[in-house]
Amino acid sequence: MEINEDIVIVGAGIGGLATSLGLHRLGVRSIVLESSDSLRTSGFALALWTNAWRALDALGVGDFLRQRSIHFTRFQAFSANSGLPTAEISLEADNKPIDYDSRCIKRQDIVETLEKELPPGTIKYSCRVISIQQSGLYKLVHLANKTIIRTKVLIGCDGVNSVVAKWMGLPKPINANRSAIRGYVEYPKAHGFEPKFCAYFGGGVRIGFLPCDHKSLYWFCTFTPSAVDYDEKIEGSPTKLKQFVLSLANNVSKEAYNILERTSLDCLYCAKLKLRTPWNILMKENIVKNNTCLVGDALHPMTPDIGQGGCSTLEDSVVLARCISEAIFAKNLEDDDQLCKIIEVGLEKYAKERKWRIFNLITTSYLVGLAQESNGKVISYLREKFLAQFSIETMVKMGDFDCGKLLT
Repeated sequence: MEINEDIVIVGAGIGGLATSLGLHRLGVRSIVLESSDSLRTSGFALALWTNAWRALDALGVGDFLRQRSIHFTRFQAFSANSGLPTAEISLEADNKPIDYDSRCIKRQDIVETLEKELPPGTIKYSCRVISIQQSGLYKLVHLANKTIIRTKVLIGCDGVNSVVAKWMGLPKPINANRSAIRGYVEYPKAHGFEPKFCAYFGGGVRIGFLPCDHKSLYWFCTFTPSAVDYDEKIEGSPTKLKQFVLSLANNVSKEAYNILERTSLDCLYCAKLKLRTPWNILMKENIVKNNTCLVGDALHPMTPDIGQGGCSTLEDSVVLARCISEAIFAKNLEDDDQLCKIIEVGLEKYAKERKWRIFNLITTSYLVGLAQESNGKVISYLREKFLAQFSIETMVKMGDFDCGKLLT
């Protein structure tokens, strides 16, 4: 069976849903192909900085999601070796833009909110893409259920192991030689923790704690396996993973240790960190090729050290929706071939607008991770003196970005 669609988005994660919603707000129809049989709400939470909230506001869902989270008042950093404070910065709006905001929010809340704003039937479940073919100006998307979708525009929002990115010929993301364990804690009553981002840096680890709301907290632990005597065999055992995290947290505060200890075994997740080499992003054909483009982790997986993975994905979605819409409605087009060609101009504009921003995010995140996590004597001394303060100021600065409105 062959189906014709103007715009096909692969992946119903945050990037795919946000891109489809952005197009919908602008009067452009799209469908979203999702390999799962229902909306994927797995994953715990993510920090959203000002740039992400601006993007969510552009999509029309920012205020609703703010009601399901709490605003951070400050960012505090401590030494993971001694537990002593090393840096602090206010996250209040004083001397900052009026729309300045930073929060941690459950991933489930984001995807469910985006999904509810889409027209019924936009997401096509149990639609796993197995191959893609070029057919003139069109793409033939082959699904595991034997369906073939003929489309003018193909957008890959299918994550770090993107089928679309592979078809475009992008090199695989590289291993950052670091790993991350993430966790989530629910309290029966209010947890009583301050609305702040609290992090411990050094000794080969980064441990952070962020309240999502008054009853739940998200935490992360990134580490360099070679620096902390890590055995990969424990990745299949939640019990051993928890014991490992607790051993890394010996020098952090008792309060933080108790959060880790309280985490149930089914609320732990471990993954190796990967990133796209930043110079690959500078080549236009790695972002856009033959009316095919990429969004989010499919385009720019990065280390989580400045908390910009999900935020930059939302930026991508707003910019891409705007560029496609501007191209489509700029002229009165007489046939499909003309539409394909004018959309190509819009996609090239998207690539041009995003490449340097993405390059800076990937590079900055990697360097901040080195500054915060490394355990060498020199870097440890510099971190205690000024790098910890510089690195968290850099995190906040990178989040103060405006991708613009959907309509210019």
